[in-house]
Amino acid sequence: MARPEVLVVTRLMDSVMRELQENYTLHHLYEATDRDASLRDASAVRGIATDGHAGTDGALMNALPNLEIVACYGVGVDSIDLAHAAANNVIVTNTPDVLNDEVANLAIGLLLAISRGIVRADRYVREGRWLEGEMALTHGIRGKTVGILGLGRIGKEIALKLSVFGCEIVYHGRLEQTQQPYRYYPELRAMAGDCDHMIVICPATNTTRNIVNREVLDALGPAGTLINVARGSVVDEPALVAALSEGRLGAAALDVFADEPSVPAALLEMDNVIVQPHIASATEETRQAMGDLVTKNLALHFAGEPVVTPVTP
Repeated sequence: MARPEVLVVTRLMDSVMRELQENYTLHHLYEATDRDASLRDASAVRGIATDGHAGTDGALMNALPNLEIVACYGVGVDSIDLAHAAANNVIVTNTPDVLNDEVANLAIGLLLAISRGIVRADRYVREGRWLEGEMALTHGIRGKTVGILGLGRIGKEIALKLSVFGCEIVYHGRLEQTQQPYRYYPELRAMAGDCDHMIVICPATNTTRNIVNREVLDALGPAGTLINVARGSVVDEPALVAALSEGRLGAAALDVFADEPSVPAALLEMDNVIVQPHIASATEETRQAMGDLVTKNLALHFAGEPVVTPVTP
């Protein structure tokens, strides 16, 4: 029996690529110099392996008449046309849960780093300013109110870990989760007004695009901190830059941006901003677990079994 053909949209980690190579006939779209010709040669493709950045749009699906499954290396599927996939009976999978721990850890790491001035303190020592005098005092997080925008799997993990630090946890989402012990805010602006820090970890959808806008940032205020480990599209980036520049927002710690890998130059000059290169899930262990889910979902599907982590529109 011929091996299933799989189109790899973007290069994945080496161990995942090796396993895919061992089990499938691969078409490497990311290496194609003539994309259209490459897709014509891939008419027998039954599966796609992609990630949350490269995604898969409707046009790519249409170019593959025998497509059955899109396996995404990542939990975010905003770059995949889910409606088109559903309309054409194409299964979409992602890699939830296995990255909850590390994304939550980075969110809390950024909260501690920005509140205690850890990055700024490192520069203070390296630049010799400690020799001239003590650095200004920073702030602890015990007793502070931390608002979580999006109390999903990762949001709950963040809340659980933050409870150790003595923070008061509140949240905003589409619906109240009555089984959770945290205070629910039906309006994001109201929550921001009551927060010392706000962590963004909601999915990127049409509904959440720019949900953190000027009004929300102003409510968070000149003593407030925004931490974003979700997607850049969730925050109105020009409004964020303006709020920080004008002192209407106290600080920000950002792992994601609107036009990655481009970062607004103004943010790079601000001492009250920490920037990261979208690394929340970027540990060897987590990325391997994500890759294992990609290959497992593909293997189950081609064996005629239900996939482990299907995504619904």
